[in-house]
Amino acid sequence: MSAQIPFWQRKRLDEMTPSEWESLCDGCGQCCLQKLEDEETGDVYHTDLVCRCMNIENGQCTVYSHRSDVVPECTVLTPDTIGEYAWLPHTCAYRTLAEGRPLADWHPLRSGDPDSVRKAGLSIQGRVTSESDVPEEEWEEHIIHWII
Repeated sequence: MSAQIPFWQRKRLDEMTPSEWESLCDGCGQCCLQKLEDEETGDVYHTDLVCRCMNIENGQCTVYSHRSDVVPECTVLTPDTIGEYAWLPHTCAYRTLAEGRPLADWHPLRSGDPDSVRKAGLSIQGRVTSESDVPEEEWEEHIIHWII
């Protein structure tokens, strides 16, 4: 019976295998957006700027398997650290499951379609600029409000 229940419904995040954990990522790329923090309030603002390692055409990291070596400040989610990233979008599967909510119908694990994230309007694909193309003093001009 448990084989018919999807792993994300029968396992806690810390019980998942590495491949199960990785498959939770819907590939939206929103965690790769550069963020600005208001030093006075602690509020975090997303920009439409992405890490220099992001392929802005397809929304995929070009150095994913060794991203922490190339970009030491890269966000690497683990079951132990998921709670540290309150800025994760509400739609993020890791956040969703950590908060006890079900995966959305558009999530590739449910839809069976790896393009369902883009079709749902949640992918950064075609909506971003590389951080390398914008001087840091201009990042505030790139604050966005389309993160859910």
